[in-house]
Amino acid sequence: MSAQHKIGSGFGHDSTADEVLAGIDLTGKLAVVTGGYSGIGLETTKALAKAGAHVVVPARRPDAARDALAGVDGVEIDELDLGDLDSVRAFADRFLASGRSIDLVIDNAAIMASPETRVGPGWEAQFATNHLGHFALVNRLWPAIAADGGGRVVSVSSTGHRRSDIRWDDLEFRQGYEKWAAYGQAKTANVLFAVQLDALGKDSGVRAFALHPGGILTPLQRHLTHDEMVGYGWIDEDGTPHVAFKTPEQGAATSVWAATSPQLDGLGGVFCEDCEIAEISTDDAPGVRPYAIDPASAERLWTVSAELTGVNAFG
Repeated sequence: MSAQHKIGSGFGHDSTADEVLAGIDLTGKLAVVTGGYSGIGLETTKALAKAGAHVVVPARRPDAARDALAGVDGVEIDELDLGDLDSVRAFADRFLASGRSIDLVIDNAAIMASPETRVGPGWEAQFATNHLGHFALVNRLWPAIAADGGGRVVSVSSTGHRRSDIRWDDLEFRQGYEKWAAYGQAKTANVLFAVQLDALGKDSGVRAFALHPGGILTPLQRHLTHDEMVGYGWIDEDGTPHVAFKTPEQGAATSVWAATSPQLDGLGGVFCEDCEIAEISTDDAPGVRPYAIDPASAERLWTVSAELTGVNAFG
């Protein structure tokens, strides 16, 4: 029977990261949060550090990260560009050389609806940055993640996964680029990554989760115009967010819940939203599309990703 069903967490849409972490002591725990200096990533870092964790924030813009996190105790900043596999390898090598283990990884950094951009050997940038970069990062850090057992890896996806399944015949959009389809594929890949990582890692005591953080206005929307966001119903003409949108503090809640909640002990490979395991949905209702949690697709994507990146901790 699928574990993709609500468990009655007691939290919901309006819960904040601090509320989710109330009573949870993360003293002595080490977390890695990509993009942990902007938007919901910043609130994720703050909440984890407030709960006692030491948070490593690998940043494409280290100076901006230092400015954003100034005054937050227990935070360490390093350099990482997820669109550059040499940068991923260098960061992972530096971390592994420190001899420390990792308790929590939150793959939070992302780009959304960007103009057509190519990185690395010509990869489409949203797939490369949102998925392949995180795939390579977690696989390279695996010795530290699996060292003590009991760790969790959290992959921040989106309801954007509904916009596209994996385009197996044209992963790189060589046959015509559409920014939302590319984003959708990347977000589906984030979910499938968690499904297969959980299958591979649970024998080592490491569990993986994917999630939709909710609708939040953050720098993630940097590639969208004001008129586009009005047209989508995200904001009104004055720039006021839609009533259903979350604050960044609420947007970070599902990430820290998935990373730390004892309610999820013994579970993994599921998609979460609103601090709860989501239901499977094939219509416009909240939930996760069946193709995004399909074990066969997850295994296939893992194989393809390992071939593309040349990294596989399990191969």
